[in-house]
Amino acid sequence: MLSADPVSVVLFIAVIVFAILAVSFNELLFAAISLAALSVALAIVFYRLDSPYAAVIELSVCAGLITALFVSVISLTRRR
Repeated sequence: MLSADPVSVVLFIAVIVFAILAVSFNELLFAAISLAALSVALAIVFYRLDSPYAAVIELSVCAGLITALFVSVISLTRRR
């Protein structure tokens, strides 16, 4: 069980901050990077909750694969 130690509080604040940044950025690349940081922080939370499989899947799929897809698609698009 995750207690209210300072590391847990910092992790939860980081998850909330990165989620707000991901939806508030107008620049798509910054939004994708903050979404990746959100996934990394959430993977750490999952690991601290004794769920290593969920942490590995979150880290590899969301922080790795989806971020790589977002960045590659953003780099292929052009501005008007």
